[in-house]
Amino acid sequence: MPIPFLNLKKINQNLNSELQGAFLKFLDSGQYILGSEVADFETNFANYCESNYCVGLANGLDALILGLQSLDLPTNSEILVPANTYYASILSILKAGYKPVLVEPNIETYNIDSSKIESHITNNTSAILAVNLYGKMCDFEALNRICKDHDLKLIVDAAQSHGGIYDGSKKCIGADVTAYSFYPSKNLGALSDGGAIVTDDAQIYNKIKSLRNYGSSIKYQFEYQGINSRLSEVQASFLKLKLRYLDEELLKRRQIARIYLTEIKNKLISLPSKTSIDTDAWHLFVIRTSYRERLIKHLTEKEIGFEIHYPTPPHKQKALKDFNYLSLPITEKIHDEVLSIPLNSTLTNSELAYIIDTINSFRI
Repeated sequence: MPIPFLNLKKINQNLNSELQGAFLKFLDSGQYILGSEVADFETNFANYCESNYCVGLANGLDALILGLQSLDLPTNSEILVPANTYYASILSILKAGYKPVLVEPNIETYNIDSSKIESHITNNTSAILAVNLYGKMCDFEALNRICKDHDLKLIVDAAQSHGGIYDGSKKCIGADVTAYSFYPSKNLGALSDGGAIVTDDAQIYNKIKSLRNYGSSIKYQFEYQGINSRLSEVQASFLKLKLRYLDEELLKRRQIARIYLTEIKNKLISLPSKTSIDTDAWHLFVIRTSYRERLIKHLTEKEIGFEIHYPTPPHKQKALKDFNYLSLPITEKIHDEVLSIPLNSTLTNSELAYIIDTINSFRI
């Protein structure tokens, strides 16, 4: 039974007629850049995230970079960031002109270990960039306490956690800036690239709106050295449509996660944390094993798709050679052992049963 890791065509198939209608409406509007569709989506997504403002951007990396730049941090600022994350989280700090300081994760949640943060704080530390990795919400209570105690800004990379809930809210509580990606594979995915920032701060909101448009708020007048990073009008129309179905998608993902957590029983496999099943976004279902290559062979033979998120930790990447000397054993262990199995709303009961039976039958 061949089961792909992710079939984007199948995921969007049920919305084909609505997406086609949205495209025709966009085409007929004559508004192709920063028109009413972007404005409507920004309002809708801000409301969904229980935030005051949203700025649509070209992609998630730009959201992180502009979010950092909007905070007016000192030029020599150090930004604490989880060592276990996607490369873009760390790249954004460098692109914004600051210094990343890598903090080990909690092996159970894969997110930044709040108990390790304060030992990395120096006089140059200005902010924490936390990541809701794989869709699991961070420990915002601890992060807010640390930020308050040390007068730090909080930026959240929520690229994988659309609709995640913490303390009853879809807001990343206490964040000065929360950055999202709408890459097609995300829980809320466009049909191309896209991103956004949400914030409660009017000053940050207005600065990011300017920065995304070359640094201009008034036509042909430039306050900042900005960039061209505007959410596409047509993608905004698709996202506005798909946002209506996001909670339904999340419900299905949480149901599948619960089934996996209940029915996968193999001592060779470590499962994700069972806390917050009904509140995390479950962008990915990431298992861990010391026998990953053998498990890959087993899944391949059974025609079950998988991905590795991510095979090489950021501090071992060629592009980050200044960090190659670091020894981060927890991060390195995670990157050596993790493997993502299929998790999306198109999976059938028979496919789930087949995946579970295959993993439970894995032996060495």
